[in-house]
Amino acid sequence: MAYAENDGQRIRDALGDRDDVEEKGMFGGLCFMVRGHMAVGLTAAELMVRVGPDAWEAALAEPFARQMDFTGKSMKGFVYVDPAGWSAKKDLAKWVACGVAHAEKLADED
Repeated sequence: MAYAENDGQRIRDALGDRDDVEEKGMFGGLCFMVRGHMAVGLTAAELMVRVGPDAWEAALAEPFARQMDFTGKSMKGFVYVDPAGWSAKKDLAKWVACGVAHAEKLADED
């Protein structure tokens, strides 16, 4: 397993009782899909958040966030967040909510 299972459980807890969440292995870690779209995920060391292109620059301005460059090229709309940026429950909830909001927006456009 490339991520800490307790971090996966923390994300499950932050997602609450949603019945539209699916977990998938992606990007070498675990991703949480909401209504068929990636919202957040875990790698061995970081939280991945799909914030969308409109919120990307604002997300990058947040402490501990940086461009996601999984392919060696920046992936606009996605950020990595260092553990210090989501170790507190309220910080994790904020990032999960951001990812969920974008996933719901994409699902509404389907």
